[in-house]
Order: sequence, then structure tokens, then C-alpha cells
Amino acid sequence: MRQRMNKYWIALAALPLVALGACSEAEPDSGPAATADAEASYEYESASMAAEEAAEAVADSVGSESSTLPDLGALEVSLPRLAYIYDFAFRMPGDEIGKLQRRHADLCEQQGPASCQIVGMSKTGEDADEVTGVLQLAVATRHARAFGALLEKEAGDIGAEQISAEISAEEMSKQIVDTEAHLRARTELRDRLMEVLRTRKGDVRELVEAERSVAQVNQEIDQARSWLKEMQTRVAYSRVTVRYETGMPVGNDFVSPIASVVGSLGAIFGYVIAALIALGAVVLPIAGVVWAGRRINRRFGADAAVEA
Repeated sequence: MRQRMNKYWIALAALPLVALGACSEAEPDSGPAATADAEASYEYESASMAAEEAAEAVADSVGSESSTLPDLGALEVSLPRLAYIYDFAFRMPGDEIGKLQRRHADLCEQQGPASCQIVGMSKTGEDADEVTGVLQLAVATRHARAFGALLEKEAGDIGAEQISAEISAEEMSKQIVDTEAHLRARTELRDRLMEVLRTRKGDVRELVEAERSVAQVNQEIDQARSWLKEMQTRVAYSRVTVRYETGMPVGNDFVSPIASVVGSLGAIFGYVIAALIALGAVVLPIAGVVWAGRRINRRFGADAAVEA
């Protein structure tokens, strides 16, 4: 369509030239003037034909180039690099915490080291009402959500109550891009310094300074590579933290308040005994001083009565 429009406008622009050439041919003049007009008309017609051919060639070339223009929808888009953090918490009786924790650890090992790895595992508390546990995992980001569903299913099988499930993410794109740029700059500087050392241009002092600079730049390169690898690992593997707490499972709403009060009786008795001990520590010395004072007063009063 665009080629046809271009040809149309070029034809319109060439019409005056064609008309002028036709008029020059129609005039019956003779002699040198007529010959000059004929030559001018021929030149105009030639120029008009050349212009039309050039326009057609340009239109054809534009059409062929337009067919090879890149598709804007196919351009690569830089996606954000996110480091995901998953946090799950389950509540269950204290004697069930160890079992569920081990089942979750086994579930991670079944996925294979490329998909899941155990980072940390701990369990504290001796009394059934004070047991807590934490399981820290590194899960491949592409499998993290599905693995979270498996954790919830394992907890539901033993009747544990899920009390929280959180997913957060940290944007790592800018840090990774800046570190990559810093690494490239330091690498180029190291290469230039190595070139100075290879060519041995400069005095001894300059060469020694170049060697020191190379050592410092290599240290910066190693540090940048370490940072970059750590950030890429955080993007590739999500941190999953599973927390275990004691408590009654869902469905024991009638028993939960009673168990809570019974469990708190020990603490209440402890506070009462502690208060009595504190009171005794203050009152007993005062009572002893008062009793001794009265005893002394009675003794001196009796002696005075005997003398009288």
C-alpha cells in the first residue's frame, strides 16, 4: 500500500515535466530556437523518466527493507532478579514436633541436592509445652512454591495447625548489574597493568607500583566475583524457613482453655512461693530486731523493779 502511494505522488510530481515536454513538441517553431526547444524537451522527458525509475527503485528497496524490520514484540526484556524468602509456621503438641521436623527434612532430601538442601535444623525445650523447632532450607526457586505445598500437606497429615505462611522477595537486579560492571572495569584495568608489566615500559619504581596495583586489583576482582556468585545463588535458590511451636491442634477448642490454665498453674505457684520468700527475707529480720528489742526492754525493766 505504501509503495503504491509513493508511486502515485511521484507520478503527480512528474506531470508538469511531462506536460512541459509535450507542449514543446507541439509548437511548430523552426530554426535554432526550435532545435533548442526540442533538445530541452528531450532532456526534460529523459529527466522525468529517470526520476520515475529512481522513485520506483527507491520504493522497491524501501518495501524490501520494511519486510525485514525487527519485530518489536520479539525484543528481549530484562526481567527483575528476585531473591524469594518463604516462612512457614506450624503448631502441634510438643511430642509431634520432632516427627514432623524429620518428615520435612526427609522430604527435602528426596528432591535431590539440585532442588533442595538442608541449611540448618534445631530443636529446643525439654518439657512438652516448651518445645520449639526450626528447619532452614535452600530450595530451587522454580520449585519453591510446589515444595511449600508439600510441606503443608505433610503437616496436615499429622494434624498440625498452620499458623502462618509468608512469601517475600528482595530485588537484586541493580546490585547484580552494578557488581558485573565493577567486575568488568577491574578486569580491564588488570589487563592494562599486565600489559605494562609485559612490555617493561618505565623505570623500576613504576614497575613495582604496577605490580602492587595488579595485586590489589586481583583482590577486588575476587571479592566482586564472590559477591556476584552469592547474589546469583540467592536468586536461584529461595530461603525457606519452617518453624514449629507447641500447642493443641485444631478441633480442641473446648480443651484448649483448660489445658492453658492447667499449664499456667505451675507458673502461678512459682510466683506465689517467690513472693513468700521475698516477704520472709524482709519481714523476718525486722521481726527479729523487734523481738530482741522487747526482750531487752523487759529484762532491764525487771532489774530496775528489783533494785527499787
